[in-house]
Order: sequence, then structure tokens, then C-alpha cells
Amino acid sequence: MDKNKPDGERPIDLTEVAADRPQMKQQEVLKSIVGVLASFFAAMLAATIVSIALPTIMDVLGGTQTDFNWVLSTTLLANAATTPIWGKMADLFDKKKLLQVGILVFVLGSLLAGLSWSIPVLLFARVIQGIGMGGLTAMGMAVIGTVIPPRERGRYSGYFGAVMAVSTAAGPLLGGFIVDSPLGWRWCFFFGIPISLLSMVLIHRTLHLKHVKRPVHIDWVGAVLLTSAVSILLIWVSYVGKSDYFGWNSWQTYTMVSSVLLLTTILLMVESRVREPIIPLKIICTRTTSLAIMASIAIGVGMFGTGAFIGQYFQIAREATPTMAGLMTLPMIAGNYFGSVFSGQMITRFGRWKIYLLIGSILNVAGLGLLGMMRHDTEYWLLACGMFLNGVGMGFMLQNLVLSVQNTVKVTDIGAASSSVAFFRSVGGSAGVAVLGALLSRNVAELIAKSPLVSGQPSSPLANEDSLNLSGMPDALRQVVEAAYGEATGIVFVVSAAVAVVAFVCILLIKEVPLRQTI
Repeated sequence: MDKNKPDGERPIDLTEVAADRPQMKQQEVLKSIVGVLASFFAAMLAATIVSIALPTIMDVLGGTQTDFNWVLSTTLLANAATTPIWGKMADLFDKKKLLQVGILVFVLGSLLAGLSWSIPVLLFARVIQGIGMGGLTAMGMAVIGTVIPPRERGRYSGYFGAVMAVSTAAGPLLGGFIVDSPLGWRWCFFFGIPISLLSMVLIHRTLHLKHVKRPVHIDWVGAVLLTSAVSILLIWVSYVGKSDYFGWNSWQTYTMVSSVLLLTTILLMVESRVREPIIPLKIICTRTTSLAIMASIAIGVGMFGTGAFIGQYFQIAREATPTMAGLMTLPMIAGNYFGSVFSGQMITRFGRWKIYLLIGSILNVAGLGLLGMMRHDTEYWLLACGMFLNGVGMGFMLQNLVLSVQNTVKVTDIGAASSSVAFFRSVGGSAGVAVLGALLSRNVAELIAKSPLVSGQPSSPLANEDSLNLSGMPDALRQVVEAAYGEATGIVFVVSAAVAVVAFVCILLIKEVPLRQTI
């Protein structure tokens, strides 16, 4: 130790000092953020367009309800599994270059998805898309956390929320219009490619970050363990209890559940010992981060479940065209847009953030509860109220939960902390879509089996399959399926509302910390 230094003064960490200084001027931030927002818009658009187009895609490619669930879940799984990896690399490598790599991977997946000729090819393409989306999500949050102080970040989080709302609004509308147009459903995947490439050009020209080099140690063992555990879990929840696969009390169930528990135990042991863990336990075990993660899991269930099944309900149970189904989801979009922009502006102005998380969690439970009342003949105004409340609640919570975590960690850990929250939200969404989809499929099958047209006819294809090839069914049987989906979909939102209560409790327990004025 240098004897000339005052007592108690520790040596200055030049890495932390360099990282803690704003790297760009305000005008440069405004210019560079456009490219980041454009890439984020393309990623969100890809998810929302598909949600409306999927009933048509399943009809054309001969898919089932299980295929429907997996087309959504594979992307969320790939997103979830790779987000922590991207986030950790954001703390180790050049964020700008990594963001551009994520865009290229996303473009490749989108191109392959648009060219798909079968369900397996589409699923593979969606995995590639999900890997790219993980990069866009994690790197976008990491860039924002690097160049903007938490006290000002509420405004920019509001911008991200607004882009999310606009993409959510544009997605169903564009998806419906494209499916109903001569372009066909394949252009739902192609549409985001030029936007992604444009964002890449903008990022190259406007985003200027000085990367502070430090020793690189990537936790590949943790990445493999994490991906394996999550994948096995989702495969189990997707197929357990189905007559054509395996039951709850079966060797497959015991094997898969035991494997998940074993892999998780090994993962925790590895993550507690490696130098650069893929899931930083010292960060996620802090009070704010751990509670935010649990809330994000619960929010992910409702967020992705609502988007996945509301469009399917309108098209199958209400016989709406894809375009009309997109228009019918506008109340949810308007609520999301309002909640994101309003809460972001208020947080920036007054510096208080917990109150908006609490209000959002309450509105989310109320909205999902109203949607849980849906039947095949429910009045649309009731569904519109539920969608609007759900949208406002999501707008109040999504980006602001990330903000609460970013405000409590060092700038050198922002990438890992932010991506951890996004990772667990995607895991919740993946598991939610899989579980809710399996629940919906089972309820639909039971209602179909009770129909006079099907009961007593075990050879009927509807008695054994959850087929969504509606155009290939006789009119009478198609009406049975449509009525069954109308009656069964409400359970999805009842379960989502129950899970959303967990998010409210977690947010209630989070301690509000004043937003920092500096990076």
C-alpha cells in the first residue's frame, strides 16, 4: 500500500471509473438510440406478427395445438437460454459488435422461417430467430444501461416500452393484413428483415462506445447446463398427461423431472465457483433482483400467454379473419402504449418507480381476471376492458422492473443483471405457453369428446387429435371445434391471473431505492 495515501482510501479501479462515466453526449445518445430501438422493434414485431398468423400457418402446414404451442415456445426457449450468454458477453466484449451479430442471426432465422415447408423446419428456424432475439434484447438493455444514468433512464425505458407497444399493435394488424393479402403468411417472417438491416446500418453509423477491455472467461459449462435443464422442463410440461405420449405417473416423468433437478443442482454448484458465471448468483441473490426475477417469471406467463391465445380465440372461436383478429386486440395495445409512455415520463420527472409497478401488477390481475370470463359468445366490450387493463399493467411493469434492477448494480454488471431478468421472464413465458397450451388442448379435447357428433365414435380424428387443420374438416365438426375453443380458452386467463398475484406480492416486497443521478 502507498503510505502517501490517506488512511481508508482504497486504490482507484480504473476499469470502474471508465465504465461509470457517460460515454456519449446527450445528442449522440438520441441519435444512437434510434438504431437500437429499430432492432428491438424488429424483434418484437416478429413475435407479435406470428401470434396472429399461426392459426393459418397450422392450417396450411397441417399442424396441431401442440405444434402451435411449440412454434411459440421454441423461440422463447432459445431467447431465454441465450439471453444470459449475450448479457455476459456484453460485459466482456464490444457491445456494438455483439448487437450487430445478434441482428444478423435474427435475419438468418427470419429468412429460414419464411421459407419453411414443414413444421420441423419452421421450429428449427424459430430457434435461430430466438437466439437472435436474445441478443437484441440483452444487448439493447446493456447499451441503454451503459450510456444513460438511472435517473434519466425512465424516459428511455418509456421509449422502449412505447416501441414494444407500437410493435405489439403493428404486429397483429400487419400479420392479419399480410395473411389476408396475396403476399401470404411467409411475409410475416420476411417483413422484419429490412427493418433489421436498416437498424444495423444506423447502429454502425451512430453508436460509439469505448469498450473497456478486461479478462474474458465465458462459462460454457453453465450455458450448456442451463439450456439443457430448461429444454427438458419445457418438453415435459408440453407432453405430460397426453394420451399419445406419457402420463404424470410414468418413467418418462420421473426421468425428466429428476434430470431437471440434477442439472439445476449441478448448475448452481458450477455458477458458485466459476470466475464469470452465466447466471451471476451474487447479483440475482440480492433482494431487489431476486424479487424482480420472481415477478418477471409470473409476468412472463401472462404476457406471452395472452399474446399467444387471444388471437387464436378470435380466429377460431369467433371466426374472425386474421385482419379482424388483429383489430380486435387494439385495446390491449393502446393500454400497453399508454402505460409504457406515461410511467416512463413520470418516473423521469419525479424519480419514484415502485408505485407504478404496484399499480401495474394490480391492473394486470384485474385484466386477466376479466379475460378469464370469456366464452364463445362473451360480449366484446368486456373482453376489450380486460385487454386494456392487461395492457396498461404490462406497460407499467415490463421496463420498469429492469430499471429497478439496473439501479442497484454496478455498471460493469448491468448486462448480466438486465439479461437475467429478461431470461427468467422468457422462461416464465416459455413454460407459461407450454403449460397453458397443454391445459387448453386438454380442455378442448374433453369438450369435443362430449359433443354428440363425436361421443361414441373413438375412430373420429377429433376424438384423438388436437388438429388445427380446420379447412379440412366437415362443417359440422369444424363448428364443434370452434365452440370448444370458445368455451375452453377462458381457463388460460384464469390461471394467468392466479400467477399474476405472485408478481404483485413480489413487487410489494421490493424496497424502493432512489434512482442514481449518474451512470
